[in-house]
Amino acid sequence: MVPEQICCVCNGPVSGPARTLGGRTFCERHYVSATRDRKGLWVAAIALVVGLILFVAAAQLLAPWLGAAPPGAWLALAGALLALVPAAIWLTAFYLQDRTEPEPKSYLLGVFFLGALLAAAVGQPLINSVFRVDEWAWYSLAIRLIAGVCVVGAIQSFLTYAAVRYTVYNSPEFDEKVDGIIYGAAAGVGYATTLNLAYVLQEGGVDPAIAAIRIAVAALAQASFAGVTGYFLGRAKFEARGPLWLPAGVLLAALLNGVVTVALGEIGRSGLRATPINGLILAGIVAGATFAVLFAIMRAAAARQAAPGASS
Repeated sequence: MVPEQICCVCNGPVSGPARTLGGRTFCERHYVSATRDRKGLWVAAIALVVGLILFVAAAQLLAPWLGAAPPGAWLALAGALLALVPAAIWLTAFYLQDRTEPEPKSYLLGVFFLGALLAAAVGQPLINSVFRVDEWAWYSLAIRLIAGVCVVGAIQSFLTYAAVRYTVYNSPEFDEKVDGIIYGAAAGVGYATTLNLAYVLQEGGVDPAIAAIRIAVAALAQASFAGVTGYFLGRAKFEARGPLWLPAGVLLAALLNGVVTVALGEIGRSGLRATPINGLILAGIVAGATFAVLFAIMRAAAARQAAPGASS
């Protein structure tokens, strides 16, 4: 008797000839989902980068007017609203592409808010109150790199990974490899939103021009790092990968996080003078390159699977 085949996405029985990819079995519906090319996601990723650059440009133009306002609660409120702009851009971009390539909005929002909550409740308290990174990581470049990778990067990367792995990853709605990048980036933007709100509220109001740059840098960086862990999650769900695959993804994201964060700090200063625009340029390059590479790898893998003679 032939054992019943079970779809790895919906856990339902597979009727007829089984369709397989990467050693995993799919029902016909989820096989089609797993092998389609979602070109709209490229547009959404590009929209995040371009939208944040335009956001910074608009903040520079409005800075004289905003800066003329009296400090205090009003300026803090304006800063808090600025901190929410990257999330609005990200979610709007996916909402627009969602019209033709649906992704459950409740799942996307849930992962975003979970990323923000984990940052506030776990990530930043560990970094600031338990490991007290700011008190000892400034001694040398080597120590900053160690702290950036082994403490800050490891904590942030694991939490954005957990926001996806232990929620939507187990849902039938996670039905494409590229979904890992989508949900991972959503968790990363959620984490960045908490960082940005904390920055604004701790300062009690900020220079809008400088704040916009810092807010955009954090969003681009965190989306990139979490997108890397999301890539590994997407491959793990739809391909038979070894036990070290997912830990390797978190470690790679932590390494990228630490190195880029330290680099942002270094190039964000020119001697004793702060030059935050340099950080924005680097963050934009990192985010654009990261998403381009991840999506290119995904598309190349899909093309190989669709090629004549490929295992199906």
